[in-house]
Amino acid sequence: MSTQLPTESQGQYVQANGLTIYYEEYGSGKPLILLHGGTQTSKLWTPLIPSFAQHFRVITPDSRGHGRTDNPAEEMSYQVMADDMVAFATALEIAHPFVLGFSDGGQIALELGMRYPDFARALVAIGAFYKFSEGYFAGLRAMGFEGANTFNFEQTQRNHPELIAYWQAAHIRLDDPGYWQKFVKQVSTMFYTPLDYTSEDFGQITAPILIMQGDRDNFIPVEQAVEMYRMIPNAELAIMPNASHSGPLAHAGAMATFLDFLKRHST
Repeated sequence: MSTQLPTESQGQYVQANGLTIYYEEYGSGKPLILLHGGTQTSKLWTPLIPSFAQHFRVITPDSRGHGRTDNPAEEMSYQVMADDMVAFATALEIAHPFVLGFSDGGQIALELGMRYPDFARALVAIGAFYKFSEGYFAGLRAMGFEGANTFNFEQTQRNHPELIAYWQAAHIRLDDPGYWQKFVKQVSTMFYTPLDYTSEDFGQITAPILIMQGDRDNFIPVEQAVEMYRMIPNAELAIMPNASHSGPLAHAGAMATFLDFLKRHST
């Protein structure tokens, strides 16, 4: 069983839902699809792959328009990205995968649960939300996302040059060096589109789901995780202490929590 870290040679492409989706694969066993956050790529999961790959067949795609996955229609929404993942799994002949998503990946996991209730064996949504908060908007503005299709390049270059450098490197297109600038505007539109989820939407999630959040998440109040947990019939809740928005991914107890949840729902 392979537990090695990702390398260039392990990347593959598959056609699904009008996209050419880049993905990497490790380990063996029941399939586990890992969905990265917004403006990130599947490389987010590099530190965690060895632990997951000891127990599962781990598949890490780049989401629509992110990394090496294209986006010819220039669409960007959590709904269409959920459609992408169903088509992606179908193309790879993956049936009833586990799905674990962080941030935007968590939003996609929620969409899969609501709109494709029979798709996943179980879901994990880390750092997901269902309504905007002041902290959410403040966090977006701090990164330069000022509104739908609106990005403040000058502010971000001045205050967060490391973000600009990362986006330029992570979302590179040899035939379009300025792609990353179009990309962040497309993402900004998704970030500012209201979700409008209702309790009835959450009631459609019948697959087991783990809602996880850091108690120091500046984007999302902890109360939202609790509210979602209470609206979903078969949900579990894990709040990671002293953890920021991305903190659960590095939290000492997170992997044990993930594996406990996934193994309990492996039969």
